[in-house]
Amino acid sequence: MTEPASLALIGGRVHAPGFAAGVATAIAVCGDRISALGTDDEIRDLVTARTRVIDLGGRLVIPSFGDAHVHAVNAGLESLRCNLLGLRSRVECLAAIKSFAAGLPGDAWVLGGGWSMEGFPDGPLAVDLDQICGGRPAFLPNRDHHTAWVNSSAVERAGIGPDTADPFDGRIERDHRGVATGALHDGAMALVGRVVPSPLATELADALSIAQSTLHSLGITHWQDACVGDAPELGVVDTYDAYRSAGVDGRLSARVVGAQWWDRNRGLEQIPELATRREAASTGQFRATSVKMMLDGVCETATAAMSKPYLGLPAAKEGHRGNLFLEPDLVKAAVAALDADGFQVHFHAIGDRATSLALDALEALPVSRRGRGRHHIAHLQFISPGDLPRFAPLGAVANFQPLWACNDPQMEELTLPLVGPERADSQYSIGTLLRSGAHVAFGSDWPVSSPDPLQEIHVAVNRTLSERYGRAGTAECERPFRESEAITVLEAVDAFTKGVAFINNDDEAGLGSLSPGAPADLIVLDRDIFHIDRRTIGETSVAVTVAAGRVVHGEE
Repeated sequence: MTEPASLALIGGRVHAPGFAAGVATAIAVCGDRISALGTDDEIRDLVTARTRVIDLGGRLVIPSFGDAHVHAVNAGLESLRCNLLGLRSRVECLAAIKSFAAGLPGDAWVLGGGWSMEGFPDGPLAVDLDQICGGRPAFLPNRDHHTAWVNSSAVERAGIGPDTADPFDGRIERDHRGVATGALHDGAMALVGRVVPSPLATELADALSIAQSTLHSLGITHWQDACVGDAPELGVVDTYDAYRSAGVDGRLSARVVGAQWWDRNRGLEQIPELATRREAASTGQFRATSVKMMLDGVCETATAAMSKPYLGLPAAKEGHRGNLFLEPDLVKAAVAALDADGFQVHFHAIGDRATSLALDALEALPVSRRGRGRHHIAHLQFISPGDLPRFAPLGAVANFQPLWACNDPQMEELTLPLVGPERADSQYSIGTLLRSGAHVAFGSDWPVSSPDPLQEIHVAVNRTLSERYGRAGTAECERPFRESEAITVLEAVDAFTKGVAFINNDDEAGLGSLSPGAPADLIVLDRDIFHIDRRTIGETSVAVTVAAGRVVHGEE
């Protein structure tokens, strides 16, 4: 006999394709688990005076979303600082920075970020910040955290001069005299990042709280944080202690896997340290069981590792194909050692040459190990046609950020001029990989872009931005990008639910589906996305979010 419900959702439609009795209209929760699905009358029989009852009013219940690649705490931290996300021009950014800097005490650093590269056709300049920061040093990564905008004071504190060499994994933008002009790309960000003051533990705790509330409001109850470690090359801070503390004292209502940062300045000797941190966070809501290996940069700064040269670069850089941040032999050795030690590997690969390297490293594993580690490759902007059939046999999970697969300014102004029309047709091949039988999971890369899964589902299904997120009447909302790679609504929902649960090894417990005994992680949508015009999916909102049987978002 089913126990009385602690929570009951009645009077809607429950998305449970495997439900033997057909369509369920109600669902019961007992503690942190789903106890029953059925008709309204069947679930009402489980209601007592202590049961919290939510009237669905005909709305749709689906499993809660996950996020397979997000920087949650760092996104929260950025929102507490000088937050430039959503500002589209240099003028808007400078006005926001000036206002923020004016409220800082003494010579405190101007920290934050989120500016967009397309708003700076001539690049970000130190002199602009010098005029508004009152002598304070400034360090402001852009929204993808592959370029930092710095001023002269920050450059001086870092000791960067005309004779400072570019690091192997980055570049300092300079004038004709060799003086830094204000933009540091990829590994060059670490030159200043290492002298930026660390945030207080209380600041990180606040950042986690803000991030968790934001993600819960969007229906997300489980995620993989894509960089938990000291990574000045990305302009991010180590969030390991913030997660572990929140997991211990009960503030973490989400399930989180942390991808520990692979220090690309070191080798295999760091694995015991990663294992020690994993063991110290091996139970509860936070586990540090993954390792992030960044193989290359990004296309717009010509640091993504491509198989063919970039177009439109200065003559001095003719033939440049981007950079691999790690030597192929080291990657193969590290993946073999991490896999043998029980770690999952979380690759960053934007260029097709980086994707090939990740697949080569997985192919070098013993055949008996293929797929068992659930290693995944994030971003996958470019994949060589010959690599597409390799994913499924190697057990390589494709971890896409679908919001990027559209004709937005990033694509039109920064990417296409550097790659040309032929390579443009090898971007974000989501549909092809799904049809090949590969596992696919979705993530946002927030704060790089919106963490809203419904906006990302909209793009995955339509290959255009929704009017809520984009600019109505523009190509980004009207002209599909590689429409043949569009997928169904069900496939997109599965990538954000079952796909993320698979990556985080939570699928065996039932996370990502609605069935008796599964974790009570579910959401209520204000419209049925399976039965509406797909072009309006982006207008959908999350009305209620339930994590482990507890309502964490929604007024009901």
